[in-house]
Amino acid sequence: MTSPPPCRFCGAPLTHTFLDLGRQPLANSNLTREQLAAGTEQAWPLHARVCGRCFLVQVDDAVPAEAIFDAEYAYFSSFSASWVAHAKRYAEAMAERFDLGPESLVVEVASNDGYLLQHFVAMDIPVLGVEPTANTAEAARARGVRTEVVFFNAQTAPELAARYGRADLMAANNVLAHVPRIGEFAAGFRHMLKDEGVLTFEFPHLLNLIEQVQFDTIYHEHFSYLSLLAVEQVLRANGLRPFDVELLPTHGGSLRLFVCHLASGHEETEALKGLRAREASAGLDRIETYGGFTPRVEAVRDSFRAFLARAKAESKRIAAYGAAAKGNTFLNYCGATADDIVAAFDANPAKQDRFMPGSHIPVLAPDAVREVRPDYVLILPWNLKDEIMGQLGYIREWGGRFVTASPETRILP
Repeated sequence: MTSPPPCRFCGAPLTHTFLDLGRQPLANSNLTREQLAAGTEQAWPLHARVCGRCFLVQVDDAVPAEAIFDAEYAYFSSFSASWVAHAKRYAEAMAERFDLGPESLVVEVASNDGYLLQHFVAMDIPVLGVEPTANTAEAARARGVRTEVVFFNAQTAPELAARYGRADLMAANNVLAHVPRIGEFAAGFRHMLKDEGVLTFEFPHLLNLIEQVQFDTIYHEHFSYLSLLAVEQVLRANGLRPFDVELLPTHGGSLRLFVCHLASGHEETEALKGLRAREASAGLDRIETYGGFTPRVEAVRDSFRAFLARAKAESKRIAAYGAAAKGNTFLNYCGATADDIVAAFDANPAKQDRFMPGSHIPVLAPDAVREVRPDYVLILPWNLKDEIMGQLGYIREWGGRFVTASPETRILP
């Protein structure tokens, strides 16, 4: 019998399953027509477990990071107008709160295409982006965002600090979940952050994932699923501590955690203490809390399958909007294919004229919606539901309806 894998943070044996999604292809690896014809697409186990010692929820190390975040990584943050606006609000708020100016340095880890740092550049605040994918880094440079193409960790951070100096503000938005060696990654910030500097993490809150059955946010790129409880242990083990937190609506409910060195003068806020109490009340420090998630996920799947069957019986055409990673997890878990969903529309040119992994649904530009004229548009990135419905409101001209599938399948009015 195979022994359980060790926790990626504390090393304890992972004997508790959180959710097993079976074998899945890489969620952001859309196929070219040639790749589809070759029939060589790979799939790997997608098994999420919870550590009984530190309560870090995590997926097995099935795929090397280099296979996921390659030179042609397809996610460009700037294709979401609402996300760029969110980044602008962050930049303005941080510049004011921490009195940032031309003598400061702002560093973003996993800076993608410069969607966030461009706003600091506009305020004449020096920046450095650290981004492992070459094509998104090139897009950032085109925006005037100085960017280094490298994985950030305890080895590379001192080299970056020696070259560019230590940072007054560091940002790491939706990246903490993406690193396989979370402790080694966290240790890097200690080397690059000034003594009284501030580091902010944004990440989807595990408590929302559980309460709202957001299982489609589980995929190979997300190695960990994060609570304050687990993240605080990782940080303190690496010379850092949280001192404040904001609750954000992004990605179905996220935390913005404000972090500093252990010896820093930043005082802990009541907001942080309140969140600790909320997680304790929800039982995130008890292993039995994590049980029972699988039946709730199966109910979501069964609801969507019933919708597909009804639509097919009524000869309705279903399309999807947003060839997002979460959508691929959802569709593949539900067993949906191009026979069920005729097309997916996405604004990212890097995804267009390709096929979604596993389901092989063709991805088209948004202007093709009028040609396809679907009866239903399934919104896969449900966190952008309002933005997408605003952009595609014209589908009502031919009686089209919007559909969301989490936490149950709903046809929207």
